[in-house]
Amino acid sequence: MPIIKLDESMVTYAVYGGAVLGGGGGGWIEEGLKIGRLALEVGQPKLLTVDEFDEDDLLVTVSMVGAPAAKDQFVKPIHYARALEMLSQQIGKPVKGLNTNENGAGTTVNGWFQSAVTGLPIVDLACNGRAHPTGAMGSLNLSEMENYVSHQAAAGGKDANYIELSVSGTLEKAASMIRKVSVEAGGLVAVARNPVTVAYAKQHGAAGAITQAIDVGRALLSRQGEAAIDAVVSKLGGTFVATGTVTDFQLETTGGFDVGTVQIDHSYEMTFWNEYMTLEKGGERLSTFPDLIMTLDAKTAKPIVTAAVEKGQQLAVITVPKDRLLLSSTMRNEKLLKPVEDIIKKSIISFLN
Repeated sequence: MPIIKLDESMVTYAVYGGAVLGGGGGGWIEEGLKIGRLALEVGQPKLLTVDEFDEDDLLVTVSMVGAPAAKDQFVKPIHYARALEMLSQQIGKPVKGLNTNENGAGTTVNGWFQSAVTGLPIVDLACNGRAHPTGAMGSLNLSEMENYVSHQAAAGGKDANYIELSVSGTLEKAASMIRKVSVEAGGLVAVARNPVTVAYAKQHGAAGAITQAIDVGRALLSRQGEAAIDAVVSKLGGTFVATGTVTDFQLETTGGFDVGTVQIDHSYEMTFWNEYMTLEKGGERLSTFPDLIMTLDAKTAKPIVTAAVEKGQQLAVITVPKDRLLLSSTMRNEKLLKPVEDIIKKSIISFLN
């Protein structure tokens, strides 16, 4: 039996709460609502706790990969189902459950459509309880397993850009191929990848991540304006940092990622690599990934992802320390965090402890 009834209100809570936990990434609210509602139209997705599976049951991660701001990106629910179908054929073993790679407006409901179509349950577990930029960060530290063979399948794109790919190899090589395919598809693909046992997922993943997103979304939508932002901060044990005007915004989509900076009132500066990575005021570091840094519309409290930021917007900035989040073991892996420093040209690892 599902732990909660997944109805339209749960879709809304999961998407909005996921948007907050996305930390600036994790997809678009509108797309998340569309996919979640479509799942309810075609069937009844089931959400189970990880404890309702046997330890040796196989789980598969479903995700999006790419740059949400890419102008030619095109991913529809059928692409998610196609990627899962290809992966199942590739591994030749029964899959018992689906889990998302991360929390985000679009990614929290990853797997809901597949569950409705196939009858496979969704697991209340994410590879990471917040959004993150790289595939390796959402791969449950499989990068540390010697001789691990990663199986991945992707589908996406429109018309001449449509592409399907099944790939097996090292985690790094397979993830790199999927990232390249996302670019060829116009910027985004639906992915099914990396079958693991329930025992392994429990050790390295973020159990309870989906219900946390639902709880955060319920807190956000139960109030309005600043009171809604306060409710989210209280629910997550975070901090309301500031409200101000976006005085500068720089975004470049490169290599399948959105990279840039946001300035608030010429005072606060945030860097992002899909997700917000750092928050500084006058050169002083206030928050550092994997801490959660997030922007919300100052009037409506709608979560605003990095790809939707514009100069002149009135935004509220909140932070949540990493020890209050449900995080993967990858968020303590310095090797996986080092690429962040190379991209944003700021220190990350020295702020981990």
